[in-house]
Amino acid sequence: MTPAEPTPWAYVDTSTLVKRYVREEGSLRARSLLKRLRVLSSALLPIETLAALRRRRNSGDLSERDFTGILADVQRDRQRWELVELTQPVLARAEELLHAESLRTLDALHIASALELERALGEKLPFLTSDVRQRTAAQRAGLQVVWVGAES
Repeated sequence: MTPAEPTPWAYVDTSTLVKRYVREEGSLRARSLLKRLRVLSSALLPIETLAALRRRRNSGDLSERDFTGILADVQRDRQRWELVELTQPVLARAEELLHAESLRTLDALHIASALELERALGEKLPFLTSDVRQRTAAQRAGLQVVWVGAES
């Protein structure tokens, strides 16, 4: 009997993680990938996820009951996530990205976190995103982007 292969890591952006909990275009692909991969992300992930889910509840896309159930699922799953702190090297890298790209702040922080993780680990990681602008910037930064959003 051979030992099981360890589950590979992937950097997961909030845009993809939310698809694990909310049905929208790309949700099936996100769920399939997240069953096979371990989540690495920025320490921003739980906060951004909560904000995205709360926006959906406030807009009426999620009932209060669904919102509460999803939050319980997030709390359970969160125990398996590996989150990267917003260290000085991550913040410096994000600032460099913002000088070079037209990015939103949180996107720059995610890309910088993934780049710093790759540097520290000495290996490439899949970078899962469903955000078009982030995808483009992540590709230009040299990340191995896995697109989980709508076809474009």
